[in-house]
Amino acid sequence: MREDYADLVQQAQRAAETAHAPYSRFRVGAALLFADGAVVTGANVENASYGLSLCAETVAVARALSEGRRGGLVAVAVTSPDADTISPCGRCRQVLNELAALDRADPLVIGAGEGGTRQWRLSHLLPDAFGPDALSGKEGEG
Repeated sequence: MREDYADLVQQAQRAAETAHAPYSRFRVGAALLFADGAVVTGANVENASYGLSLCAETVAVARALSEGRRGGLVAVAVTSPDADTISPCGRCRQVLNELAALDRADPLVIGAGEGGTRQWRLSHLLPDAFGPDALSGKEGEG
């Protein structure tokens, strides 16, 4: 793994330490690397109404968008100290795709845990992704 991605994984690990996971005890951290070198992190936030819980990747994407980031996603690291290896769930793959699609990026996704790391391209994890173009043949507006 490239050294800069090792740092990205470490930032995701630090984010996992702030997870609010009182029900599952499954802590997850995510770190998004952008082309300008900025990193935005997130941790999962559980809710007693389970459907309202937020995954770490979703929190990180929401933070990035609320900071005005509209493209430039290079890599994503997701990790959990409570798993051997991890990858984004289906919902998070879709959320990441929406951000990546803003500039037609295909970011590297790094899954890390106690059992090591794996790497994929987002397009491999979510082939034939649903996106703004599918809504009416028009690109989404941001």
